[in-house]
Amino acid sequence: MLDNWAVVPACLPLVRRRCHACASDRFRANGKFRVNANHKRIDAWLLVLCATCGDTAKITVLERTNVRSVRPELLDRMHDNDAALAAELLQDPVLLRRNRIALDWEGAWRLDTGGSDDLDREVIDVSVRFEARIPVRPVRLIAEGCGLSRAEVERLITEGKLVSAVRLSGRISGDFTFTLKR
Repeated sequence: MLDNWAVVPACLPLVRRRCHACASDRFRANGKFRVNANHKRIDAWLLVLCATCGDTAKITVLERTNVRSVRPELLDRMHDNDAALAAELLQDPVLLRRNRIALDWEGAWRLDTGGSDDLDREVIDVSVRFEARIPVRPVRLIAEGCGLSRAEVERLITEGKLVSAVRLSGRISGDFTFTLKR
């Protein structure tokens, strides 16, 4: 029997970027956008607030783009300050690379195990699905989902009782499956 777990974002992640006012390196995205048009060109930014001093910084979404090449529903969502659009844009690796920022997912996700009560079986097959690109250590997910310590999960890996097609050390942000034999 295959159990399905999901790693789900609980809120918007913090943006890692240096603040010019206080030298902090964490910003909060609240879903606010600024859109500026000049003749046939448009610029759009996602506004983020410094977690320490509250200073505002801009993450470039559109830069000197022809207005006709922008989908009208995207512009409407920006004008409405759509928080779901902010979450989508923060998942875009091109946007992150272009703005030289990284995301801090600490405390911004949760593991949904679907209320698995049958974790005391002899063999457990689990499929873990990520709803967003959240880099998490599989050992941490397995420990949290099965109610084990991380050291115990590491011991099960070395004994060969916990196996997966992906490497369980390091961080992962894509779907994977594992089998736990007790």
